Amino acid sequence: MTSTGAAPEAQATGAGGAALVIERVTKAFGSFVAVDDLTLTIQPGSFFALLGPSGCGKTTTLRMIAGLEQPTSGTLSIGGKDVTGTRAHQRPVNTVFQSYALFPHLTVGENVAFGLRRTRANDIAKRVADGLDLVELRHLADRRPGQLSGGQQQRVALARALVNRPALLLLDEPLGALDLKLRRQMQLELKRIQTEVGLTFVHVTHDQEEAMTMADTVAVMNRGRIEQMGSPAQLYELPRTTFVANFLGQSNLVAGTVVERDEKPGLLGVDVGGTRILVPQQRAVRTDGAVLVGARPEKMRLLVGDQAPGEAENVLGPGVVTDVSFMGVSTQYQVEIAGLGTFGVFAQNLLGGATVTVGSPVRLAWAVDFTFGLDGAEAADEGTFDLDDEL
Repeated sequence: MTSTGAAPEAQATGAGGAALVIERVTKAFGSFVAVDDLTLTIQPGSFFALLGPSGCGKTTTLRMIAGLEQPTSGTLSIGGKDVTGTRAHQRPVNTVFQSYALFPHLTVGENVAFGLRRTRANDIAKRVADGLDLVELRHLADRRPGQLSGGQQQRVALARALVNRPALLLLDEPLGALDLKLRRQMQLELKRIQTEVGLTFVHVTHDQEEAMTMADTVAVMNRGRIEQMGSPAQLYELPRTTFVANFLGQSNLVAGTVVERDEKPGLLGVDVGGTRILVPQQRAVRTDGAVLVGARPEKMRLLVGDQAPGEAENVLGPGVVTDVSFMGVSTQYQVEIAGLGTFGVFAQNLLGGATVTVGSPVRLAWAVDFTFGLDGAEAADEGTFDLDDEL
């Protein structure tokens, strides 16, 4: 990770972090609009994640916050102070990138001390020691970066970014260079550090798990705009657009038409290929016309043979199992239902493995309360989302 230095005055505002307010910001590169009329408020002391595919505008937004790009229009303020026209080194901000960019000829301690080069701190040694304590690396203060693992180098870069106490720490794909096991470990470490120091963290990533593991609030960005913002649980359990439903985890989506309203209090009756599916009104984006009925794969279960659904469950089928993938903690099934398409089902392996094989006839059941409804017309306009194409 590399870092851009925060201004000296950040020392006074670092405790508790600072609020970030982005108001009607647009950034255009010629005729291409990378960020489109973005308005966003990030609360002080929060861990905020800006999540989206490559090209959605998230890194451009981060660079504007850091002062590395200037907006075409709109304003940015940090801690109540307008910083729109100020340069990067004048802002109480540090940016941590994916590459570590530690100085190989300096020790760990000297690398961290380099983050204090623009301050007049008279307690540099203590602050360096405190910074290394924060990332649990004081015992390696005299080593060179080449003697450290990738995760340790990342922690040194983080300590260097935090040692001058910025009001805002920006993280641009900081875990992308790490292997899976270390990346998951560092997700927990970053959250611990953010909680301990109380700064405002703004984390840019295309990794859904990373955003959901660490952030208090997640904003899903697409085509320069925020599609939906909320807690990880809110976004996952109740997506409001097709893009969010497909980008944040996996979703089973099937087209239908609302045919009943309030026949049962608070429920919509939706015709899906001749089958009546119930959708709670408060979980539906629209209550008439074309809709997409959705349910997450882990919410669904397979009905085999004469198994009956529960009283408050939706049912689709019959269908045929076309694929079975054993994943250790769960088994993933693909079920083809004629005229409706393929559905995914994740079943936890409570009994030691899969009990349904390819070719088995099944039906799908899931609780009405786990069903959500999206705008079918909007989904048709967007087209099918393909994660590989976007990334």
